[in-house]
This record gives sequence, structure tokens and C-alpha cells, in this order.
Amino acid sequence: MFTNILSLNFFELFEIPVAYDIDLNLLQQKYTALQQAVHPDRFASAGDQEKRLSMQQTSHINEAYQTLKDPVARALYMLRLKGMDINFDNETTMDMDFLMEQMAMREKMADIREHDDPLQQLDALADEVNAKMMALTSDFAAAWQQEQLEAARELIRKMQFMQKAKKEISELSASLEDELL
Repeated sequence: MFTNILSLNFFELFEIPVAYDIDLNLLQQKYTALQQAVHPDRFASAGDQEKRLSMQQTSHINEAYQTLKDPVARALYMLRLKGMDINFDNETTMDMDFLMEQMAMREKMADIREHDDPLQQLDALADEVNAKMMALTSDFAAAWQQEQLEAARELIRKMQFMQKAKKEISELSASLEDELL
């Protein structure tokens, strides 16, 4: 059994470089291989200590995988590796133009049912959000590479808004589809 898994950072665990742009297929392959190697089922007849270690390792691998596959969580983790203490529950972007865009987008979502084809309008809004998220992630990758950590931190704040908007759009879309059935 791998005894040092718990001491590895998430990038080391999957043997990938600390970078924002990662190969998600490779991440999935390495995740599967690691899970197969340490899964508790493999240690069903082992001693209690080995079983406990297997559970801890499996948990660590799962947490690492969930973090690295999520663009916002990955960015946050990367800044934590640089020693930046981040608590976004208490801080938000101060970019007033961005915040005004977010308010306008929320108003569009609130009024979406008033359109002739609300699903089409929602799809267009989803495309807009996806494009903005792609731009933010690209900007984050550049800021990270240039070690502009405060700029990267600000970009994560904005990425969180966009990720939340994507989720809300998805939920609204599901709700609209249910209503139309």
C-alpha cells in the first residue's frame, strides 16, 4: 500500500504539474488507477490499521480528484499552495462593472418566462456565461503563470460568480423543461 499518499499535494498525487490547464482525461485515468490500488475492497481481509489507512487514502484521492476537476476549486487550491489564505465567504469582487453585469444577468433570468421561447433565451444566456467563464479561466491561467497572485485571486472571485450563474441557469432550464412537459 502507498503510505505517502496522504502527504502529497493533489498535483503530486496525480503526478501532474502544478498548472491551471490540466488534461482532464489523464486526471481521470490516474484517479481510476489510484482508486483501484487503494480501494478498501482490496483490504477486506487486512488488519484494522490497513483498512483505516485505505479509507483515508481513498478519501484523500476523492478530495483531490473533485478539487482538480473543478475549475474554480482547482484555482483556489493552487493559490492555497502558494500560501494565500482565501475565505470567499467574507470577500467579493469590488469590480463594479462586473457586479452590474451580474445584476443584469440575474434580472434576465428572473424575467425569462416572459419570453416567447424562454429555453432559447436561456440557452443564449448559458452561452454568454460559458464564454465569460472561459475568458476568466484563461485570464487566471495567465495570471498564475506570471505569478500575479492578487490578480489571480480577483479572477477566482469572478469565476465563482460565473460558476454559480451556470448552476442557476441549469436549474432554471430543468424547471422550464418540466413546466413545458
